[in-house]
Amino acid sequence: MFNEMGTKPNVRSPYNVVSEWVEQTGIDLLQQRNAEAEALFRKIGITFAVYGEDADPERLIPFDMIPRVFSAEEWRVIDRGVKQRARALNAFLYDIYHRGEIIRAGIVPEHLVYQNSAYLPSMVGINPPGKVYSHIVGIDIVRTGEEGFSVLEDNCRTPSGVSYMLENREIMMRMFPGLFRREEVEPVDSYPGDLKDTLREVAPEKCEDDPCIVLLTPGPLNSAYYEHSFLADLMGIELVEPGDLFVDQGIVWMRTTLGPQRVDVIYRRIDDDYLDPLSFRPDSMLGVPGIFDVYRSGGVTICSAPGAGIADDKAIYCFVPDMIQFYLGERPILDNVPTWRCALKDDLAYVLDHLHELVVKEVHGSGGYGMLIGPKSTKAEQQEYAKRIIADPEDFIAQPTLDLSTAPTVAADGLGARHVDFRPFCLVGKNVRLSPGGLTRVALKEGSLVVNSSQGGGVKDTWVLAEK
Repeated sequence: MFNEMGTKPNVRSPYNVVSEWVEQTGIDLLQQRNAEAEALFRKIGITFAVYGEDADPERLIPFDMIPRVFSAEEWRVIDRGVKQRARALNAFLYDIYHRGEIIRAGIVPEHLVYQNSAYLPSMVGINPPGKVYSHIVGIDIVRTGEEGFSVLEDNCRTPSGVSYMLENREIMMRMFPGLFRREEVEPVDSYPGDLKDTLREVAPEKCEDDPCIVLLTPGPLNSAYYEHSFLADLMGIELVEPGDLFVDQGIVWMRTTLGPQRVDVIYRRIDDDYLDPLSFRPDSMLGVPGIFDVYRSGGVTICSAPGAGIADDKAIYCFVPDMIQFYLGERPILDNVPTWRCALKDDLAYVLDHLHELVVKEVHGSGGYGMLIGPKSTKAEQQEYAKRIIADPEDFIAQPTLDLSTAPTVAADGLGARHVDFRPFCLVGKNVRLSPGGLTRVALKEGSLVVNSSQGGGVKDTWVLAEK
């Protein structure tokens, strides 16, 4: 198992300062500061909602004080690889809503696209500004050894978690300012400005002045509402709910105390199905009637575009390396994790024979729900899951149970090694931008591989060291 920091006397060089700091600070003070950080998060209101039987409308994501560190050299690989992947995914989206060349070439099976519930036929032929469909791309990256990184999955719709990237850094700088004087760490506070610049760059052609940009949220009951309000505030744009917008004469308007104001760009955090009751789900109480027609006519830009979710479908994920070669003529910088598609006869047979050692996921699943982690499951659970796979093989993929890298983490009984993954946030407009950092998620339960916040995972500050 690869330990990101290493152990004395073989501490990895990116962690030299952090290792010394941990030793000098001591576990007692780190545990105390962890508790103080939790109180700060609660005071500020950095919470998220959990749905279900044990619903908690104000759950904290636990914060760990020990940062995850990337060297400048490691970051160059991630930076190039994530930007490459974001460009290819957007090229794929443009292609499948136009000529479908990658399907004609026999690279991506036709049925995986056109029969997918995330594919929107109503998007066919639409040309979004700059041919950009997914403006904020979250790429989940894992590591199993010192050499190389792998992509676990792509998030092309409305990836969340960037508020924690920013707040984690703020908390660390507030509690341990001296640590940042000992190590030169790349800042992440440019992200809100970069996001606003990206949204400006994709304003529709009909926008003649500085675009009016809004962030559309479902409202305070949404699990990521804190992030919505946080980002809107940092960008200096209006946070709006569906009732604040209306369509008239082919224009989207925002209700204000000074009268209606035209809206040019909408950073939406509402799922496709609920965006417009006239075009999608008629029972949606979260949508803005007629907004999709304005989008189709080029009167407003919706970020990310309706229908972008087809690009992060877990079955489509298998073909991203081929997309990179097909659209960009380049070799993939970041590899995929080996993946079996249960829709294929041989893959299905292998998965069913090896359920005890694989991680099986629903193709349309997210948030760590609906998975089977073979080594952690019982025989009965495997048998029950096998029935689900057999009933609908197209709905499942499987991957090896990865020996994810670990990072030092403050635990109740001292310092422990816990599994981590990483989500950087790539912004795509006329330019492609990647802040030097991201969201490191950590599985706080010893031995657990599930890092999702909805499943009890925590977060860390992520450091990218400056070039020497």
